[in-house]
Amino acid sequence: MNDSDIRSFFMPGEKLLWSGRPAQGILLTSQDFLLVPFSLFWGGFAIFWESTAISTEAPIFMKLWGIPFVLMGLYIMAGRFFVDAAARARTESVVTDRRLIIRRSGLFRHFSTSQLELLPSLSLEEGSRGTGTIKFGVPSNRRMSGWTPGLANQPQLLGIDNARQVYSLLEQARSECRNR
Repeated sequence: MNDSDIRSFFMPGEKLLWSGRPAQGILLTSQDFLLVPFSLFWGGFAIFWESTAISTEAPIFMKLWGIPFVLMGLYIMAGRFFVDAAARARTESVVTDRRLIIRRSGLFRHFSTSQLELLPSLSLEEGSRGTGTIKFGVPSNRRMSGWTPGLANQPQLLGIDNARQVYSLLEQARSECRNR
C-alpha cells in the first residue's frame, strides 16, 4: 500500500490531515490482562485432555473430540498474536478534513470510511511513549475485536504514534465539520 493508492479514495477537494499505520509486530492490549490467563487455562486443559486420551486406551471418539479444542487453544494462546500482527501490517489509516478512511489489504481485506461529523464518540487509550489507540463509537461486533484487535469491525487507530496529537486533530476536524 502506498499513498497514491489511498488517495484514489479521496473526494474532490478533500485534504489529507494525517495518515499512518498501526503498531507493528506483537501487540499486547489492556484486554490481554484477562485473555492471556484464560487462553493458557483453555489451551492447557485441551492439551492435557488430548494427551491423556491419546496415551490411554480411550475410544477413538474421545481422541478425535479434543483436536478442535487443542487447535482453538493453540490459536488463542499464540496464533492470534501472529494473525493480528499480519492484519495490522496490511492496514493503513487516513484522516482527511471530512472523513476517516481505514483500509486493510491481504487475506482479511476490509475498507471503511466514516464522515467525521457522524462519528458518535472518540476515546483515547494512551500508553507510554505517546503511543495509543483511538476508538470511534461503541463496538458493534465484539467477536474478534478482543482476541484479534487488528480485525475489529469498530473503526480505530490502533497503537499509533503521537496518539494525543492525532486525537486533538480529530476533535478539531470534527468540530470544523459540524460548523460548516
